[in-house]
Amino acid sequence: MTQARIVVGRRRTVVLYALCVIAAPLALSTLGLEGGQVLATAGFCMILFGAIFFWRQRLTFAFAGVALLLATDLLDVEHLIEFAGLEIILFLAATMLIIGFLEENQFFEVLIERLLALVGPHPVQIMGVLMLTAAVAAALVGEVTSILFMIAALLNLLGRSRVNPVPFVLMLVLATNIGSSATAVGNPVGVIIALESGLTFVDFLRWATPISLICLGLAIPICLHLFRDDIDGLKHVLTGTRGERRIEHVAAEEQIPRGGFRRSAILFSAVIVGLVLHHPLEEMLGLEPNTMLLGVALLGAAAALAMSGGRAREMFEERVDWWTLGFFMLLFASVGTLGQQGVTEVIAQRLIALSDGNLPLLTTIFAWAAGLLTAFMDNVLAVATFVPIIEDAGDAGISTFPLWWATLFGGTLMGNATLIGSTANIVAVGALERRGLGEITFMQWLRPGLLVAIPTMVVANVLLLIQLPLMPDT
Repeated sequence: MTQARIVVGRRRTVVLYALCVIAAPLALSTLGLEGGQVLATAGFCMILFGAIFFWRQRLTFAFAGVALLLATDLLDVEHLIEFAGLEIILFLAATMLIIGFLEENQFFEVLIERLLALVGPHPVQIMGVLMLTAAVAAALVGEVTSILFMIAALLNLLGRSRVNPVPFVLMLVLATNIGSSATAVGNPVGVIIALESGLTFVDFLRWATPISLICLGLAIPICLHLFRDDIDGLKHVLTGTRGERRIEHVAAEEQIPRGGFRRSAILFSAVIVGLVLHHPLEEMLGLEPNTMLLGVALLGAAAALAMSGGRAREMFEERVDWWTLGFFMLLFASVGTLGQQGVTEVIAQRLIALSDGNLPLLTTIFAWAAGLLTAFMDNVLAVATFVPIIEDAGDAGISTFPLWWATLFGGTLMGNATLIGSTANIVAVGALERRGLGEITFMQWLRPGLLVAIPTMVVANVLLLIQLPLMPDT
């Protein structure tokens, strides 16, 4: 009987998936999409709803969706390579190698031990500190680097216990996405906006950082309340009750070799400093923007492989999450096709028409529209879609200054809403699955994601509107 119910449930899921893939493009066609644009939307929906309904098989649907785009000549091989985001994939692979080396030398276990010694076995304070650290790290070195380092540290804290890591991973990712909005280097979204708008690092410190900090101050208590039962259970791990091995002295008990930790600390520090200073390095060397962002990661990965000696090949094969990276490439290619075929431009132009020239209303529309697209197509691609629309608005005589910030917060804060809303989200889930410590489905993410994303987005929107009279008319 149970098996029969499972079969019926699977059939219903398949039917629901098929209906969504058909209905979503047809619904969007009412905005004025042409035949090729509707078909491009269908290819994207195959991947999107495949990830929603069949998360474990998401790569299967990603291959099928891109195959459809190729077969219908909506995407060619040249643009597939262009849209796949090779620079992002290489950056992620390099960072994963660095993380793998640090883990094998138990670098994060030492850090956790020192954190516990500083804060004490108080789970609420520890999670608050970890969330704050994740947000600050994201602002300084980028969301992907931050979440990889923080997830590794967290899982080393929980790895020896029977505590479910999913709630704690969620808390760190939500904080990371919020912190990534604070500076120009915290998120690829910020990099895009800075390059296209001419906004400086100082501009971000003035207009983005205060709002980001206020949103983080709201998100931390929300998370501590949402996951209060899970956090309470963490106390047993920290104190060694209920038969759990106390983690406070794990690193000391295992007598971690000093040489390995010293090498790890030097590598970790060098990579962090390099990522923070990548822009001055590029200016000094006369390089294109973000060249050394990737270069620092690749150099760090090279150092990790060199210090791994005979285990270098094993590190490369086992420590890089190729499943997640493959999904990223195909997802990026499908969304790039939407932009190439003009689908996203049609949607954005309709949004501009709704405001009728009212700047506060247009600011709000851009914030939530960018957020909505972010929730369903990844923030980098969603924000890249809005860049030409903002430029068109400027040509029409509309002040674009608030629109850039509205798009920034829509692309970062609303990245928390769904599992695929941000690169950091997918990377974190992939790291969890790769270690066999659990999984997070699209629907499991949705409730806590929305409960953090919507209130913080409302706060950011209100703060932007309050400051409109203070903003330059450009």
